[in-house]
Amino acid sequence: MAVHQGERIFVLPGDEIDPSLIPSHPKRALRLGPGLRHIPPNELVPTVAGELVTDHKKNSIWIEYNGGRYTPTVGDLVIGTVHHSAVDYFYVMLSGYTSNAILPQLAFEMATKKTRPNLNPGSLVYARVCLANRHMDPELECVSPTTGKADGLGPLNGGMLFDISPGMARRLLMRKSVEEGRVVVLEELGSAGLAFETAVGRNGKIWVNSENIKTVLAVGRAVKETDENNLGVEQQKKLVRKLVKESS
Repeated sequence: MAVHQGERIFVLPGDEIDPSLIPSHPKRALRLGPGLRHIPPNELVPTVAGELVTDHKKNSIWIEYNGGRYTPTVGDLVIGTVHHSAVDYFYVMLSGYTSNAILPQLAFEMATKKTRPNLNPGSLVYARVCLANRHMDPELECVSPTTGKADGLGPLNGGMLFDISPGMARRLLMRKSVEEGRVVVLEELGSAGLAFETAVGRNGKIWVNSENIKTVLAVGRAVKETDENNLGVEQQKKLVRKLVKESS
């Protein structure tokens, strides 16, 4: 049975989902995200425990949960670690339990055989999954196939990498992470005067960089504590005030 907490709805595997909670759109097909299974003709059943989340504009519905392993999906933004390189490819680790992804050395903005980046083992790279299926290693790219621009992708220099849950990564990557994902720590830290930059990988990674190492640690800790303790908005604001005070 679904449990309502304020405006949030939590479900368990096998719970019945009220049809009124399922979004509908006159022109768009319903998109099912992680944690849901369709049983014909029109029944949706949760396969994991978590929060039921809907996006009426995209006509999509999914279960937000912190567990599970990341599975590469075309279009995902990921942060990988270069494992080794060959003549034309970098082999990149996305997690400790999946095979290495392939990143062509020319899949960077303005890259040629003479100007392609030199990435050593251990280097971090922000990339997009452009090919993913069960029978092949995933393939990455660091350039837009339509514009030829990096659009923020490429090597990540400096900073620190923090592990987060795939669920938290998904929330941070939402276009409206505050309104839809209910994650306010990054905005609150920025409003408090901390200067930093971040990159979020759908594979459960967040990279934080700043000229001040205390800021890097504060941002990483804020996101991880929000994730691990499932903090609400007011709890996140309280945590930020505490961390800003400690780092000042």
